Amino acid sequence: MAMKQPHVVIFPFPLQGHMKPLLCLAELLCHAGLHVTYVNTHHNHQRLANRQALSIHFPTLHFESISDGLPEDDPRTLNSQLLIALKTSIRPHFRELLKTISFKAESNDALVPPPSCIMTDGLVTFAFDVGEELGLPILSFNVPCPRYLWTCLCLPKLIENGQLPFQDDDMNVEITGVPGMEGLLHRQDLPGFCRVKQADHPSLQFAINETQTLKRASALILDTVYELDAPCISHMALMFPKIYTLGPLHALLNSQIGDMSRGLASHGSLWKSDLNCMTWLDSQPSKSVIYVSFGTLVHLTRAQVIEFWYGLVNSGHPFLWVMRSDITSGDHQIPAELENGTKERGCIVDWVSQEEVLAHKSVGGFLTHSGWNSTLESIVAGLPMICWPKLGDHYIISRTVCRQWKIGLQLNENCDRSNIESMVQTLMGSKREEIQSSMDAISKLARDSVAEGGSSHNNLEQLIEYIRNLQHQN
Repeated sequence: MAMKQPHVVIFPFPLQGHMKPLLCLAELLCHAGLHVTYVNTHHNHQRLANRQALSIHFPTLHFESISDGLPEDDPRTLNSQLLIALKTSIRPHFRELLKTISFKAESNDALVPPPSCIMTDGLVTFAFDVGEELGLPILSFNVPCPRYLWTCLCLPKLIENGQLPFQDDDMNVEITGVPGMEGLLHRQDLPGFCRVKQADHPSLQFAINETQTLKRASALILDTVYELDAPCISHMALMFPKIYTLGPLHALLNSQIGDMSRGLASHGSLWKSDLNCMTWLDSQPSKSVIYVSFGTLVHLTRAQVIEFWYGLVNSGHPFLWVMRSDITSGDHQIPAELENGTKERGCIVDWVSQEEVLAHKSVGGFLTHSGWNSTLESIVAGLPMICWPKLGDHYIISRTVCRQWKIGLQLNENCDRSNIESMVQTLMGSKREEIQSSMDAISKLARDSVAEGGSSHNNLEQLIEYIRNLQHQN
């Protein structure tokens, strides 16, 4: 009788930027023959694009959903309501789902084996309690960039040596207590919860406690290229039993399943892509278009929208701008000169398949919020960036992209139209060759890592073997 394959239960933090990389990994595990149950909230389950197509392509990929306890009209952004829902409503539902899956697996004719382990998003820390209660190992998947995670793990040390909380308002002071990031990190690169006045502030303590919980994981999985983040990973390796670097995950998936992956380019998306923009891109000269997207969470004021719009129009370069319907509040009249300028050389859409856009021959640069998924996608596509960080790990990513890797330019937080215009012209013109040369080297490193024999390719094989061994232990 054939040995049953392992069964991994995956639960991402219920936001698109967290769902996509974990869904990529779920597909890779299924491609290797493992069973995967991918758990969404009811709200996201209904919105998830290509769910049925994925189930057809990957017969061992199963989708389940649980309630998040929030009203249907709740915006479900990264706020306290969603974090509270994780601890109160979602936790008991997740526990009951695991027990139900295990009960069904005990049937003699069950096609799906009982869970071997839980793979959970680093923000879903309640899963550690549930997993330990049910005797299931926890594999922690970290969605933000590893440098951000390592910085958060060092927060107690920064408090101990007096670097937190800040003693004055000078945000240019260098942070020296994060090994592996010497000479790079400054106060302005730390997330908002570090900018409090007391070390016992609830938001800072919450972040510390949540991050320290991750040390209970049997293994840590990072969506990065080992060679890019080795200085930090070598320090983290002293805190975790095993670390697997698998990034860029979307590129690793493409390398493993090829054309099938491209056919499922919108996997993990909660928005419908506007395909008309691809026709517009086809009509533009090679490397002429600046692509603009601020991800799924960043919101702009009306004034910021107008400043970006003027800057893009005045730059003289064609632009494709993803302007989500919720990116700003209220209806506002748009100046006629902006509408006319957009008709001449712009295209504005609600949402796109970003991987496809970045790979298009007419796109030459990316104006981004510096989210980690977007940064990895830009690196794989070999596109220089203009970085406008707004929250979380964006600041550390922007600092790394612009100052260390030298594959982008950083836009001031208090941006204005003339600065945006100048930045676009610089990226697409005078500095293009210099930045592109650096990007080509980084991009090759990322693409080599997912090819056969590369670090991410090899680490995926080792992770699969590790999960198989967990199956034998249970």
